[in-house]
Amino acid sequence: MLNIPAPDVAAPGVSILAAKGNTYVFMSGTSMACPHVSAVVALLKSAHPDWSPAMIKSAIITTASVIDHFGVLIQAEGVPRKLADPFDFGGGHIDPDKAVDPGLVYDMNARDYNKFLNCTDELLDNCKSYISNLNLPSIAMPDLKDNITVRRTVMNVGPVEATYRVTVEAPTGVIVTVEPSMISFTRGGSKSMMFTVMFTSRKRVQGGYTIGSLTWSDEN
Repeated sequence: MLNIPAPDVAAPGVSILAAKGNTYVFMSGTSMACPHVSAVVALLKSAHPDWSPAMIKSAIITTASVIDHFGVLIQAEGVPRKLADPFDFGGGHIDPDKAVDPGLVYDMNARDYNKFLNCTDELLDNCKSYISNLNLPSIAMPDLKDNITVRRTVMNVGPVEATYRVTVEAPTGVIVTVEPSMISFTRGGSKSMMFTVMFTSRKRVQGGYTIGSLTWSDEN
């Protein structure tokens, strides 16, 4: 579905030293990247036994890095001088240390997934609004023509008392408005906050996607 970007994240998967039978070989591919992500999931579940699968997924995606080990923006594989984008690496390269303490997470439950899975091709027109508001840590707006507003809810898993402010890098040709632009959590208050994101197209973008980012940052 075009409303749900993929992939979610990138992980080490090139020239990985792996066991094969009674020997070792260098292997590449998603079969090498997947075990790295699985191991990080296990570490996060051990550190946070009460986290749901969606919370773990959110923590991994929202803390991933777009900077490589040389300190520069990650390049797209096989395309000279092209910067990688979410269609190449999702949120970025997995960062286990940061994923343990993401500050905010986007959670979902089985009911949310079941409702999504019932969105068959025949019901897709009636499901578009629900799919856009699925509480994922990413947003996609295919064929943006008019003003569209989507909702997201974040849960605070960081310090009990915290304030987060939003930073937006709007896609080319799109005005992005986030309300509220600041969210605060207090001791004894709600651990979850909803916000809305309104997309306004300055002009219809032809021939592909434009990409932006939305980041919640605390004051520490």
